[in-house]
Amino acid sequence: MILNENQQKITKRIKKTKWEDWTWQIKHTIKTLKQFEQITEIKFSEEEKNILDETIRKFPLSITPYYVSLIDLKNYKTDPVYLQSFPSPKELDVCVHEMSDPLSEDKDSPVPHLTHRYPDRVLLHVSNLCSMYCRHCTRKRKVGDRDSIPVFEELEKAFKYIENNTKVRDVLLSGGDPLMLPDDYLDKVLNRISQIPHVEIIRIGTRMPVVLPYRITTKLIKILKKYQPLYINTHFNHPREITNSAKKALAMLVNAGIVLGNQSVLLSGINDCPRIIKTLCQKLVQNRVRPYYLYQCDLSEGLTHFRTPINKGIEILESLIGHTSGFARPTYVIDAPGGGGKIPVEPNYIISHGTNKVILRNYEGIITTYKEPDSYEATFCDRDCVNCKLQLNLEEANKFSTIGIEKLLSNTDKTISLIPSVNQRIKRREKNKINK
Repeated sequence: MILNENQQKITKRIKKTKWEDWTWQIKHTIKTLKQFEQITEIKFSEEEKNILDETIRKFPLSITPYYVSLIDLKNYKTDPVYLQSFPSPKELDVCVHEMSDPLSEDKDSPVPHLTHRYPDRVLLHVSNLCSMYCRHCTRKRKVGDRDSIPVFEELEKAFKYIENNTKVRDVLLSGGDPLMLPDDYLDKVLNRISQIPHVEIIRIGTRMPVVLPYRITTKLIKILKKYQPLYINTHFNHPREITNSAKKALAMLVNAGIVLGNQSVLLSGINDCPRIIKTLCQKLVQNRVRPYYLYQCDLSEGLTHFRTPINKGIEILESLIGHTSGFARPTYVIDAPGGGGKIPVEPNYIISHGTNKVILRNYEGIITTYKEPDSYEATFCDRDCVNCKLQLNLEEANKFSTIGIEKLLSNTDKTISLIPSVNQRIKRREKNKINK
């Protein structure tokens, strides 16, 4: 483990085995201004303390020692790690358009602990606890509610709901952070979901590789490997969060066959810069993490100071499209207030339409023409999907069996001779079998 100057100062009295023990990190999570001052040696005035205490009473403070150690103490006021984790008095400025539940998750909850918004997938809230409370969290209304981790039996209504809705093929574990659950409990939840026949994939949303990478243990990996296909989306917002410890955690997950994606939030003063997002995406890809979403900051209470104009997100996409690999570019989305779901927002590359031409521009500003077919006749469809004999064969294809001489040459086929169907001797043989 290579420590930076700040980490060396913070860990000088801590054994490496303790520092890399995620349970030790949780037990020593920083929850008060006094603890933060003692560890970082940052000092606040009495006036600052009063307003910060007021902020913390409404939106609690919780930072892992690991994440604190990433703060650039010499420039902490503009440091992206500090700004994401340490409270700001600006959080008390709640505007009229801000909401405690901007995505209407509670309204789209048919049973406790479950949100069903999209036709084929559901979100299962398995914990309201996080190892760190992100200051830009869309679920700030639930932050710090330590009595609301459901016992396994409380999730049974959610499991039954999934079982009774056969269109649900995708279950996302969220919270809080699902990886705050003990290993055995998480194993039990994953096993219960995997027993539902129509559930095809399970996903986990977690920020542990970012704020507490030591949570990714050999034991945890052994559990996760049992439930393939398993997808994990994490939440890196800035390149400085991709440390050696984070890289190790990501490698352990990928090497276990788990597909990794990343969901970033566009945050004013933290990552609202084309160069930052481009570097972040490229570093993620280097570590086999696919940039998935770049979120416009939600309309949750106290987040006005984090929000950017949508044009800033479009500007950032313009800096990515054509300038880096397509799989290194996230989809920029706005999660619609009121529960409308994710709406993709893209720069406009179509300039005009003609009768059989489309005029487009590319990332360099070159304007070009795409010639469409003069005559396009769509395949006639009688809307009888059940009996469709056209393209609508969605079954997996089977390799055709070998025929003719190829069958005799094949080592996988036991046929030793090809016999014409009109062979009279074989017909007599078959007739004799029937008579016997």
